[in-house]
Amino acid sequence: MRKFISFALLMALIVGFTSFCTLAKKEKVPPLIPMEDFFRNPTKTSFKLSPNGDYIAFLQPWKNRLNVHVQKIGEEKVTRITSAENRDIAGFAWANDQRIIYVQDKAGDENFKLYAVNIDGTNPSVLTPFEKVRVGLIDDLEDDPDYMIIQMNKRDPRVFDAYRININTGEMKIIAQNPGNIAQWITDWQGNIRLATTTDGVNTSLLYRKDEKSPFKVILTTSFKETMQPLFFSFDDSNVIYAKSNLNRDKEALVKFDLTNARETEVIYKHPEVDVAGVMYSKKRKVVTGASYITDRQRYVFFDDQRRQLQTELEQLLPDYQVLVVDFNKNEDKCLVRTYSDKTRGSYYLYDLTSKKLTKLTDVSPWLKEEYMAEMQPLTFKARDGLTIHGYLTLPKGVEPKNLPVVVNPHGGPWARDVWGFNPEVQFLANRGYAVLQINFRGSTGYGRHFWEISFKQWGKKMQDDITDGVKWLIEQGIADPKRIAIYGGSYGGYATLAGLAFTPDLYACGVDYVGVSNLFTFLNTIPPYWKPYLDMFHEMVGDPKKDSLLLAEASPVLHADKIKAPLFIAQGANDPRVNKAESDQMVEALRKRGVEVEYLVKENEGHGFRNEENRFDFYRAMEKFLAEHIGGRVLEQTEK
Repeated sequence: MRKFISFALLMALIVGFTSFCTLAKKEKVPPLIPMEDFFRNPTKTSFKLSPNGDYIAFLQPWKNRLNVHVQKIGEEKVTRITSAENRDIAGFAWANDQRIIYVQDKAGDENFKLYAVNIDGTNPSVLTPFEKVRVGLIDDLEDDPDYMIIQMNKRDPRVFDAYRININTGEMKIIAQNPGNIAQWITDWQGNIRLATTTDGVNTSLLYRKDEKSPFKVILTTSFKETMQPLFFSFDDSNVIYAKSNLNRDKEALVKFDLTNARETEVIYKHPEVDVAGVMYSKKRKVVTGASYITDRQRYVFFDDQRRQLQTELEQLLPDYQVLVVDFNKNEDKCLVRTYSDKTRGSYYLYDLTSKKLTKLTDVSPWLKEEYMAEMQPLTFKARDGLTIHGYLTLPKGVEPKNLPVVVNPHGGPWARDVWGFNPEVQFLANRGYAVLQINFRGSTGYGRHFWEISFKQWGKKMQDDITDGVKWLIEQGIADPKRIAIYGGSYGGYATLAGLAFTPDLYACGVDYVGVSNLFTFLNTIPPYWKPYLDMFHEMVGDPKKDSLLLAEASPVLHADKIKAPLFIAQGANDPRVNKAESDQMVEALRKRGVEVEYLVKENEGHGFRNEENRFDFYRAMEKFLAEHIGGRVLEQTEK
């Protein structure tokens, strides 16, 4: 059974203006930190325990690319088992005690191939050597060391079929063919595909069968606005699952769901203010141990004394940090622990539950000193229609928070959210003297169904108004200098940047658009083929190009480029499958025709965001100079080496 331990992201609490002032006056201005220190690859990251608990695997730079390394616990020797030179390894997992799988795409196209290699670096294999095919993991089959269940859109680029694959030879067999509407395949604890979810673009159905010889039957159909997300099967009843559900409620709760009768039988946990984020369980002890949720930051509720005690022990050993258990071995007598805060990427540790020994493995980015980092503080304000909006404000250290240059940083998604924790972009900007405002505008996830739904067809409208209202709130507090406000974001945040410059042209002194949408018509026409089944849903959430043509025209910044007067910097990956390069090209052409200053950075070997370290450096170096020129922050001058 695939492990579902997803953590949702973020709701905030109010912080008054007085506390901001008090904090800043007591601190010294930190030194300028090299840009590369914020955005270089970590020393080591993404640690994972082997099933037997004898080894750890992790990503570590080699030739400026993150590659998989393996180390036996208690020994100094480290073995690099991959040799990626063009692009970081995107992700990896233990296939069994002696073999590791990993995925890589080509130049940002997101068509991930599956590879495997032994832990000593021998027997490397390309398990899915197919071009323009995307692979994903359905079930690692923990109890079957030679096989996994994967999904691929090899037969039809629009849909994903399920395959059983030998991780030694690459031999595979299709075990479930997608009829055209399956969005997700779900296995039981024995690795049998017994659940599936379908979509017709608007409605979602849950399909169930008692065993793999039986046909699937639809047992529940809901609107895409409702959530019934299967997580994993019950340990003691193969006809019951644990799920996240907001059926007949606004917030997503952890529930038990009876598949035979298609109904919720028990609400395990619900929070009155936010959605349940993640769920924890012990496969060995066959018990659900807890859940997570986000208010001001990530919080936990435990249903199991043993797991509660483990968390208590770790937090006592590692005070003043958020503490996450990120992995267990199969016997669950060892675990990997990650710490972090808003001022540090934190560290990884190995914890022996029997001996109670905690061993530090690495600091993720030891060159970034906590004492130089700024505090990320939660805030709330009222939007113009009375809706409460949550967000974060990060103030530069050692500077009185009055009339500061500000960078407004709307998140991507847009159906995602900002989260409390270490954010290298935010800390980089704060180090350069900018206050950074992050706003969880309407539509941000984690706040319940209503808060999400009121964002539908509000791109460039009420969603943008929430960002605008946050900026005006900051001006009213006296924190922001109204003449020195920039807006910067990626993906949807890039769209919000363009919308801010086009629809509130007097509010911003400049903008930085990173892989952002400029034209809602062309955006909806160039989505990846495997997003096509969701097109009707996109039309309802964003707008239908035919039925809502006036709405989309009003909300497409490129069609209002004549209103943009602030300088703009655009960055784009040439191979972006989500936001086509044409989105940026259109905007650049429209502005340059009018003589508006626009700087354009295109990376030919990138997609939706820059993964290669040198490309990140180029982007942030250019952004640093651009912001300093237009809103007056600090700049660390580059010296020739």
